[in-house]
Amino acid sequence: MAKIVDRLLLFIYSISIGVLSAAAILLLTGVLSEDDLVPDWDAAVPFLIAAAAVLLLLSLRFFYISLRRDRTSSLSVDQRTEYGDIQISMETIENLSLKAAGRVKGIRDLKSRIRVSQAGLEIMIRGVVDGEHSLPLLTGEVQRQVHEFVQETTGIPVADVSVYIANLTQAPSFKSRVE
Repeated sequence: MAKIVDRLLLFIYSISIGVLSAAAILLLTGVLSEDDLVPDWDAAVPFLIAAAAVLLLLSLRFFYISLRRDRTSSLSVDQRTEYGDIQISMETIENLSLKAAGRVKGIRDLKSRIRVSQAGLEIMIRGVVDGEHSLPLLTGEVQRQVHEFVQETTGIPVADVSVYIANLTQAPSFKSRVE
């Protein structure tokens, strides 16, 4: 929710700065005069002070956002046990899933992506197959291996293992020469 509000504020801020920049350019080039832009300066002063204060506050907010560390993005999965806290990095879980998928014969050039959901880990495996094995059997075996290995190794429930077959490798064809 905070990100949506910040995006809306950034949009309003950008529009405001754009309008002020255009007005400054028109004033400085002489296309518009001060009286054309604001006919009654005495009445406009409180509004201009309020607008400047709002833009200053928005500037401070965006400055703060740019400096703070983003704590919402989790680079690890945290577990609490009776002995203390355990943190397992996402990179470790990716490597474990790649290790498990690499055990299946017939798939190579593996890549892995991990997402954490309420139900557990959602693992996406991308690979290239050799074309000599049944794809349903091969992908089912990859799903089973990854699911079991990651869940047993980390103790974190695995909700879903998706397999994407990106391509088929072409075996090099060798012609035998008979002399």
